[in-house]
Parts: sequence; structure tokens; C-alpha cells
Amino acid sequence: MELKDIASVSGKGGLFKVIKPTRSGVILESMDEKKSKLVASVNNRISILEEISIYSHTPDGTTPLKDVLVNIHNEFGEDPGIDSGSSSEELKAFLKHILPEYDEERVYVSDIKKVVSWYKIIFKYAPEILQETKNEESQEDETKSES
Repeated sequence: MELKDIASVSGKGGLFKVIKPTRSGVILESMDEKKSKLVASVNNRISILEEISIYSHTPDGTTPLKDVLVNIHNEFGEDPGIDSGSSSEELKAFLKHILPEYDEERVYVSDIKKVVSWYKIIFKYAPEILQETKNEESQEDETKSES
């Protein structure tokens, strides 16, 4: 599974695996023990995780969510030591540690809470997303070393 296969639906908690498109929308399956199905239509606000970025003070102005999730995984592994119920100061300090160049004025605490809860869901139900990126980075490093 990849981030392009995972979606967030506004008004619905958690994450959803994209199953297949329909004429009027897309069939989604919740990423939890229930595995409940949902047909999301054009009236639902669906965000594919691969298309989400965090505002930052980088040349691009944003950092892809995948990079942030991989940084969390590389730094903390299974337990980031924080959850969506943590205080605002703790959440901001956590993101500052993971992504020092994040834009503090444009990234809200609610956004950080989503990132933390999404990380936990992905770690539990789709850990290959985090492992896959690590392998890609290792291959890139090996290619650079061979040059």
C-alpha cells in the first residue's frame, strides 16, 4: 500500500483505504478493526494523503506529508511519545523536532493532531509505507556511494 491509496474524509475520523472508483465517487474501507465500507461521493471532501503537505520555510514552501511521517518513524519508531490529546505546546514542540522549518503561523495544532493520529494508524495498518521509503533512501545512498 502507498499514501496514494489512503484517504481522509472530512467529518469522518480515521483514515480510509481507497478500494475502487464508482460512477459517482469512490468506495473506501476504514483502516481499523471494523473494516467498514463507505461510498464517498462528490459531496464528501476527500483528501488523498499523498497530496497533503505541511507548510514550511523551505524553497518549495511545503514539505510532503510522507517525508514528515518517515521522519517520525526514523526518530521515534512505534511510539512517538505523544498523542492527539497532548497539550498544544507539546504538539508544537514535537513537530518542531521532526520538521524544524515548519511554518508555525500556518500550521495549526489541529493539523499536528491529525498528523500524529494518522501516523499511528499508518504504523499499525500499513507500516510498509514507512519501511518502503526507508528502503528507497538506502538504495539512493548506495547509488550515490557507487558513483
